[in-house]
Amino acid sequence: MTTITQDNLAVRSSSLAPKITHRERELGAIINAYNEVTERLKQSHDKLRDEVVRLHDQLAEKNRELARRERLAALGEMAAGVAHEIRNPLGGIRLYADLLIKDLCEMPSAQGLARKVSDGVSVLESIVGDVVEFAGESEPDVAPHGACVLVEEALGLAAPAVTSRDCDLRIDAIAPELLVDVDTNQALRALLNLLLNAVDAAGDGGAIHISAKPNATGTHCDFVVVDDGPGIEPEMRNRIFHPFFTTKSSGTGLGLAITHRIADAHGGSVRARNRDGGGAEFCLSLPIAKPRNMENQTNTSKR
Repeated sequence: MTTITQDNLAVRSSSLAPKITHRERELGAIINAYNEVTERLKQSHDKLRDEVVRLHDQLAEKNRELARRERLAALGEMAAGVAHEIRNPLGGIRLYADLLIKDLCEMPSAQGLARKVSDGVSVLESIVGDVVEFAGESEPDVAPHGACVLVEEALGLAAPAVTSRDCDLRIDAIAPELLVDVDTNQALRALLNLLLNAVDAAGDGGAIHISAKPNATGTHCDFVVVDDGPGIEPEMRNRIFHPFFTTKSSGTGLGLAITHRIADAHGGSVRARNRDGGGAEFCLSLPIAKPRNMENQTNTSKR
């Protein structure tokens, strides 16, 4: 009688198992290759889908920016026309008010009223000036300018406001060799607007922090102005750069809109966000100046 052991069973099982032919191996290899190709196609499809979503979002953002610029252009044309019509009669009112001030030197009470008229005209002229500057479409006359010098000049102009509110002003060291390609007057106005906005937001005894350094790509310099004020209300975040929008009891609401227009004209940007520790941060990004010799070589190579 033959004893069946586990080893015998294993031998019998292996002998009974169907043998894989050469053709079946080739078919298996083809199936594996097909699966690999399918997986690569799926990964490519996923990447393309993500890229399409990104491009779609980017296109939507560009369309919104284009629509915004078209609205601002139309608004600028209208504002320029209105400002022109207002400026002429304002000049006449100021002239007559100044004449009255001189003629009423012996009547202090009446002279005081004439001075109020003259002061009111000054306020209106300032508003008209802001409107004209916002509506202006002049191309910036760019030239290399030191970032640290630009900050110093802006701080000099903002000093009276900073002093009157007793703000704690801190400035990070700025590399003296850091240059930006800007129209000095326009860039100075844009930075000054951000500083004055920070002073208003910080309030009496508030803190303001200023810095300027190259961004991550090294193409632009980020001028960052931080205040410890109440921050930006969520519903206002998308409106703060709109012309004539303001939460202040006085002012035209054109300061930040002018800053936005100047940044656009320079190929830069201006952004705003709330800080985690409280307060708001505004970042004015302006192009860094290329070394003159490098720029000349680039222009020569294009000829």
